[in-house]
Amino acid sequence: MAKSPFFSIIIPAYNRGKLLKIALNSVFAQTFSDYEVIIVDDGSTDGTKEIVSAAKRKNLSYVYQENQGPAAARNRGLKAARGRFVCFLDSDDRFCREKLKITRGYIKRYPQYKIFHSEEVWYRNGRLLPQKKYHQKPQGACFPRALKLCCLSISTAAIQKRLFDRVGNFDVNLPAGEDYDFWLRATCRYPVLLIPEYLTIKEGGHADQQSKKYPAMDKFRIYALKKLLESKALNKKYYGLAYAELKNKCSVYMQGALKRGRIKEVEDHKALLKKLKPCGKT
Repeated sequence: MAKSPFFSIIIPAYNRGKLLKIALNSVFAQTFSDYEVIIVDDGSTDGTKEIVSAAKRKNLSYVYQENQGPAAARNRGLKAARGRFVCFLDSDDRFCREKLKITRGYIKRYPQYKIFHSEEVWYRNGRLLPQKKYHQKPQGACFPRALKLCCLSISTAAIQKRLFDRVGNFDVNLPAGEDYDFWLRATCRYPVLLIPEYLTIKEGGHADQQSKKYPAMDKFRIYALKKLLESKALNKKYYGLAYAELKNKCSVYMQGALKRGRIKEVEDHKALLKKLKPCGKT
């Protein structure tokens, strides 16, 4: 039986053949070679399979599934992954050349951590984007930051594969915001180590980005918070913080629903807040 690689790199792909080729090449250019790449083709119709086949790499595998969304694609990759640590790479992002080598060094140096992430460079439509103060990457116990926004980028992360056995996989009920949901479940249990180097390049501005398809992202974040609060996974402090964030997001969402005359949605969210109550388990 072949030795398991140190890293499994999972790349979900849906009709992004040209971008996928760039992402793949950034992995193949790595200075650390103990990895496997798993492409999960989420129902593409643009020749993605042919692009992967043309690469002809022994450590590259291709999995096809009918279109089910990014959460299901990542889960399919996790099922196939054999590595000790899992890295995710969105098809419109790419790794810097030393990404895996540097990340492995930090994993060896800090074995008590199960989640690692790094700084990243942002581009939109080919232009470099400045990062604001609230985008600063978190370190350590970062659950309070993760509540406010998705402050950990999935394409910068390296996650111990065994962690998913306790935290769970990505929620297939979420067509978008599945990373926010996952990070809540992960950071309420585990601290995070920040690698203070720019190891991932993110490309934004694509018309098919999930955030553009679903502009009302608070709906998905409310779902994630509700699920977490009902899970009994939070201590009293974290429950209070999560409830406060749920209340804030519900308030914003209800204001929008009220303007549009969606009264039932307003009443449903009021009932949700009343049901959960602002007190956690002791």
